[in-house]
Amino acid sequence: MNWNEYVEYTHQLLTTDPPPPPYDNPDYHHYTKMNETRMKRWVKTNPVTAETAAVVKAISQPQNWVVITEPWCGDAAHIVPILYLMSSLNDKISFELQLRDSGSEIDRYLTNGSKSIPILIVRDEEGKDLFHWGPRPKEGQEMYLDLAAKKADFEVVKNAIQTYYNADKSLSTQKEIVALLKSLPVLK
Repeated sequence: MNWNEYVEYTHQLLTTDPPPPPYDNPDYHHYTKMNETRMKRWVKTNPVTAETAAVVKAISQPQNWVVITEPWCGDAAHIVPILYLMSSLNDKISFELQLRDSGSEIDRYLTNGSKSIPILIVRDEEGKDLFHWGPRPKEGQEMYLDLAAKKADFEVVKNAIQTYYNADKSLSTQKEIVALLKSLPVLK
């Protein structure tokens, strides 16, 4: 699905009565509602930096950016809109979203054996993977793993990650993706 279809799908999950599983669980419904608001805020504020824009605009060969995600995912609410905004800067980039739990390619892109999302897969025009990235920036991932190792309560983890994303303002995501794009032979 494309970005607009994903946004509409997310909204439909929140307005369908009764919502389909797992959104019939009040916690999932609440997370999705918060995530819809976060996605809209990221798109509205558009924090894509000048450096990020310059690198993305310099892509001269077609690329397909595939993002594996789900509307309930808190990390995705902060990352997927940024990836969309970046991809929209260059008409050589196609942007596609796959729902992790509905026939996605997630099994090929596990994180330490888990189906963590979001995952960005960047492919060339023949469908060959150039790189993949995710589920969150290195600093956020280290924080998450540290809290998980300490067996921190889910609310503590959720709040720490949310605080991280708000303070980081998507800069780590952009820097890491830009570094990967710059490493491609075509951009050297």
